[in-house]
Amino acid sequence: MITTIDPSTIGKPTKTARAARRHVRTLTGYTPETDETGKEKWPRGDEKAWKDGIPHLTSQVPEITKSVVQHVHTSLARQAYNLDNIGAYQAAALSVRDNLLVNWNDTQLHYSRKTPKRAYYLSLEFLMGRTLDNALLNLGLKEKYNEGIDKLGFNLEDLIDQERDAGLGNGGLGRLAACYLDSSASQELPVWGYGLRYKYGIFQQLIGPDGSQLEAPDPWLERDNPWELPRADVTYQIRFYGHAERIEGMKALWQGGQEVLAMAYDTMIPGYDTKNTNNLRLWESKPQRGFDLQSFNAGDYERAVEASNSAEAITSVLYPNDHTTFGKELRLKQQYFWTAASLADIVRRFKQIDRPISEFPEYVAIQLNDTHPTLAIPELMRILVDEEDLPWEKAWDITTNTFFFTNHTVLPEALEKWPVPLMQNLLPRHMQIIFDINLIFLQQVEKKFPGDKDKLARMSLIEEGFPQNIRMANLACIGSRKVNGVAELHSELVRATIMKDFVDFFGVSKFSNVTNGITPRRWLDQCNPGLSNLISDTLKLPKAEFLKDLTKLEGLLKFVDNTAFQKKWAAIKQSNKERLAHYVETTLGLKVNTHAMFDVQIKRLHEYKRQTLNIMGVIHRYLTIKDMTPAERKKVNPKVVFFAGKAAPGYYIAKLTIRLIVNVARIINNDPDTKDLLSLYFLPDYSVSLAEVLIPASDISQHISTAGTEASGTSNMKFCLNGGLLVGTVDGANIEIAEEVGESNVFFFGHLTPAVEELRYQHMYHPVPLEQKCPALARVVNEVAAGRFGDGGVYEPLLNTIRQNDYYLLTEDFDSYIQALKLVDEAYLDRTEWIKKSIRTTAKMGKFSSDRAIQDYAQEYWNIESTKV
Repeated sequence: MITTIDPSTIGKPTKTARAARRHVRTLTGYTPETDETGKEKWPRGDEKAWKDGIPHLTSQVPEITKSVVQHVHTSLARQAYNLDNIGAYQAAALSVRDNLLVNWNDTQLHYSRKTPKRAYYLSLEFLMGRTLDNALLNLGLKEKYNEGIDKLGFNLEDLIDQERDAGLGNGGLGRLAACYLDSSASQELPVWGYGLRYKYGIFQQLIGPDGSQLEAPDPWLERDNPWELPRADVTYQIRFYGHAERIEGMKALWQGGQEVLAMAYDTMIPGYDTKNTNNLRLWESKPQRGFDLQSFNAGDYERAVEASNSAEAITSVLYPNDHTTFGKELRLKQQYFWTAASLADIVRRFKQIDRPISEFPEYVAIQLNDTHPTLAIPELMRILVDEEDLPWEKAWDITTNTFFFTNHTVLPEALEKWPVPLMQNLLPRHMQIIFDINLIFLQQVEKKFPGDKDKLARMSLIEEGFPQNIRMANLACIGSRKVNGVAELHSELVRATIMKDFVDFFGVSKFSNVTNGITPRRWLDQCNPGLSNLISDTLKLPKAEFLKDLTKLEGLLKFVDNTAFQKKWAAIKQSNKERLAHYVETTLGLKVNTHAMFDVQIKRLHEYKRQTLNIMGVIHRYLTIKDMTPAERKKVNPKVVFFAGKAAPGYYIAKLTIRLIVNVARIINNDPDTKDLLSLYFLPDYSVSLAEVLIPASDISQHISTAGTEASGTSNMKFCLNGGLLVGTVDGANIEIAEEVGESNVFFFGHLTPAVEELRYQHMYHPVPLEQKCPALARVVNEVAAGRFGDGGVYEPLLNTIRQNDYYLLTEDFDSYIQALKLVDEAYLDRTEWIKKSIRTTAKMGKFSSDRAIQDYAQEYWNIESTKV
């Protein structure tokens, strides 16, 4: 009998609710079969022929040059005659990737044999930075590759500069995730990351003629990415829309709608000073069937590619603007696509070890990095209830023992919420599951707190309104085994404010703290090799000792008063300043005074981070210098101020702040009265690579968020590790840094967290005119409004955030801020004491290693152990 097909179904999604998951092979290493004596059996062919052909690490210069040349000829189809720096970079990168793959394959086979409990880190961002330099550092092959590349007529540093930063992240959330992957591999922990392979990064930041931020596409994949490994045979079908019908009890059948494919791309994550190499698996969206031939033949060309374009749009860009209905839906699509593909892959990998699904939490821990991956909770419930046929209670027990949730904010506007109608349309089965979770949970709450309707309303997953909204932070909290903040103050605020009701219900033991950390490999040795070498020579320690145990830096305290050591320390700082000045001159065409104090603030542009306070302080300094006599100016401490960071495309006030910074710079940098004493630069298109140049050059860095708004911060840690002193509010990890390095080595200012709400209340109900409350700030605001730095009318919306409600307390903190900067100037004039402060700061940064943080997660949360290859 001939099999027939309904022509109307061609090119359309399958109707089955449970299509077979496509997966050709495991890709993580089958373990060998054994004979009756327990000896491993070779699976096929001649064992010696196979083993003779298995690649090994290319660790000697002749092997390295041979490997690079081979890739030039066979991977790039080029020769020495037509090879430029870009081609040489690609060949070198492919050669290094070969080494990573040798270790990666051995690591994955070892994990398959040992079947340890594994952790999976789900993050919507992974801000990886450049890979070549980091991979060579972690492999311990930088010197050998440097020599080999030199023999081939190229310079390794030039090749490193050819690499574009991966467009997989935007801010601290993504950089933290990258540090944790590096540390997991370096600490030999079985941890994989899961994210999205965005075709375009958030955007390339350009500055227009009027000083405003312009956004251009960031096509970071326009050239082949040599670090990724496409996995065309690792794909999963992901469903959207359709309808869900209850079939028995809590179980349902979800079918119809749109299906897209998630295809895996793997990036190797090498550990430092170890063979262990973990993995970052990124998902790209592809159409189920890429082309509607019937529509094309009928002349409907747009419809022919409609399904393809719709599918590919899911992973087109990082953080689509969600100010439109389409943008909201696309962002929710991204979150479900990524979590569903990751859960499908994690469940499949678990099933390889042939254990019952009831043991899932004994072998799997999943960390939710903020609320973005929260849909993984109802998705695992869907898999367990609908596909694995588990009763609801058992499925919920497995789920709540698998997930762990990291909260990164206490700002109400940053706690994710999704409209119920949007969820019902896009993910009808998940909306059912969320309603079921909510009902059962609220019944338990009511039993514990009978009659407390306000508490029920606050703890509900559904926020009433028009429309109703789903509170993703509440879902993440009740669906996870533990919840943590990322600095001691932040974790206290989480327990006392946004999660207070849940603390009352679950008990305080569910809510704890893991202070963020940074990897010292990238943020000391890679970005500041001069300082790393000095530390190694001074302490007479191999770099591996202090780069894997940052507490060893305390040995520097013995050399604080050593004059020769102080001079070397200062010389390295000066060299880093000159490197930054060279960058500014070559990219912006502007000269920088390298003998001035370097003051740096590099962060995502946001009102709570208060770049506005900083630029108002710069203007105040400019006006003060302008008022001085020539004799008074001779006593002024020369200062260069650097800003860098991107504002979200729809964040009008943040974009106005950038415009003001750029236009203030144009005035003061060209004012003959002040330009030698104060200059200002906004460096466009901030990235990890730019941070690696800025951070080692700083004398001070600013971390000046309104108290109680910054969860932790990690750039503060990077600056201090490189000997830059901290100017900041008593907020986030600033507090713990001060506890470690000593308050005499930081410059604190501003009101404390307990006072913030009362001050906001006073602003709202008992306002005081700006001129009366803070005359110094009033003068600055009036100068801006009067047009001293360009059309003052443009800045009125920004200035009104200060004049009227002043939610972020600039008027309250400005005088204290200016006083702190005066103390900085006074301290900097005593160069010897300043250098001592710098040394003490670096020496006491041991607590802030991501190696320590990832061990906290491993031991206190995931219950996983190091597994050395």
